[in-house]
Amino acid sequence: MKKLFGLALVLLVASLFYSCKDAAPVSAPVSDSNTSGSLSKVNYPQADFFLVQYTADESGFTNAVKDAGGNVDAVHPEIKVAKVSGLTDKTAAQLEKKAGIKSVSRDLMVQWVKPGNTVEQQSIGSDESFWAYQWAPQAIHAPEAWDAGFTGQGIRVAVIDGGIASNHVDLKDNIDVAASKSFVPGFNFNEDTGTFWHATHVAGIIAAEDNGIGTIGIAPHATIIAIKALHDGSGSFDAIISAILYAANEANADIINMSLGAVFPRNSNGAAKLIVALGKAVNYAHQKGVTVIVAAGNDAIDFDHAYMYVSEPAEIQHVICVSATGPTGFAYGGTNFDDPAEYTNYGQSLVSFAAPGGNDLLYPNGYWYYDMILSPSYGTGNYTWADGTSMAAPNVAGVVALIMQSHGGHLSPSRVEAILRSSSDDLGKPGNDDYYGKGRVNAYNAVMQ
Repeated sequence: MKKLFGLALVLLVASLFYSCKDAAPVSAPVSDSNTSGSLSKVNYPQADFFLVQYTADESGFTNAVKDAGGNVDAVHPEIKVAKVSGLTDKTAAQLEKKAGIKSVSRDLMVQWVKPGNTVEQQSIGSDESFWAYQWAPQAIHAPEAWDAGFTGQGIRVAVIDGGIASNHVDLKDNIDVAASKSFVPGFNFNEDTGTFWHATHVAGIIAAEDNGIGTIGIAPHATIIAIKALHDGSGSFDAIISAILYAANEANADIINMSLGAVFPRNSNGAAKLIVALGKAVNYAHQKGVTVIVAAGNDAIDFDHAYMYVSEPAEIQHVICVSATGPTGFAYGGTNFDDPAEYTNYGQSLVSFAAPGGNDLLYPNGYWYYDMILSPSYGTGNYTWADGTSMAAPNVAGVVALIMQSHGGHLSPSRVEAILRSSSDDLGKPGNDDYYGKGRVNAYNAVMQ
């Protein structure tokens, strides 16, 4: 395939928009990164419904809710969790005391993704019009995996996030529209707000098509299942739990990617029981054989020593938690793609593996945004530079899709993690590292296992 590295770019002062003849504008760079100083504001708005965890049989549970004046809106019998409306704090407390009721917790509307965007070799993909700016596939040796014949064909990846632009030229043929679904009332799976569309960027990193346009994903022939649980980055625990269970059941996903997360005070009365319910959903997906991949978070916190906070779902059991790496000065020839990103959360107890998430340091000579990740965004043909562990997680999801295809199809989560562990590049201190976990993923090594 031909190389198109001489792409002419036109810089428009202030807005940083780019254009080329066969792709729509690339929009201003955005960042998912946060600062630890903002963590003092970890009180999230309360929802008008409750999550009830129960041990009773279905009829006994339903009768207990009705007796308390509540309405059962949705039941997840797989994990014995239900969404209940119509309760007051007083009647909720009364319900919690009844036999067969384990806990009753008012749900929270959590900002899982920061609002307002605060998220050269001959091989397949070398004719994508923006290939010259995609350092991430090179960093994890994806082109070599493609040339070995592995592109994610036949593997289904559920992206639990906001709305996905399902008509984007670089994604439309890889999205299973029939299986895609929204758990946000009033919005379809392909609706969101703003001019970034976090979920679209994430999906593009996983599976942007090999079509000679724009960018190419790590697994360009994988299938994306778009599951909307967030709107403008915000959503309830119930929406995410529902999305996980749907992905593991009806949607028949092999992989779940959740480029989302939030920090909560440890032992928070408002969130602790909700986190338990979320953990039940993740554990159910794991038992169903679905590999769950999550972002480590962008608060630059050492979670080996952050005794006052918990990061969820990054700290839930049975997830692959991904930290972020990136280059400095890629536009000026920088070839070290493995510096820990300045924003990434870290800690040996938190991080499973590392992957490209990009950097947003203000490189003194300009073009700093080239150190970020370029991927599709809103509309039918827009692209955006962005960075964050939200961008690192889908790089791993793409690699896992390649691994599964290389082994003939679906693999158990334990087998996937074992392959990642034995194939990743051991960076930092030998063995488990604060920033790199068990290593920075290597797609070629992984598919050759």
